[in-house]
Amino acid sequence: MKEQIHIDIAPDGSLKIEAKGFSGNGCLQATAALEQALGSVTTRERKPEYFTGQRRVRVQQARSRRGSS
Repeated sequence: MKEQIHIDIAPDGSLKIEAKGFSGNGCLQATAALEQALGSVTTRERKPEYFTGQRRVRVQQARSRRGSS
């Protein structure tokens, strides 16, 4: 899936930023400037893709530690 950022603006002026196609904390890095420019974050929901990327990093780190012993 191509990486995309969707911004929804509700009639009351509240915003929802949704990052699609990112894994790990790539979504946080991609939306950081928007969040800073648009105001404070009231809630943050992490999708399964966020945690999938984190698991891969941990597994790779654990394997590299075992290999260096």
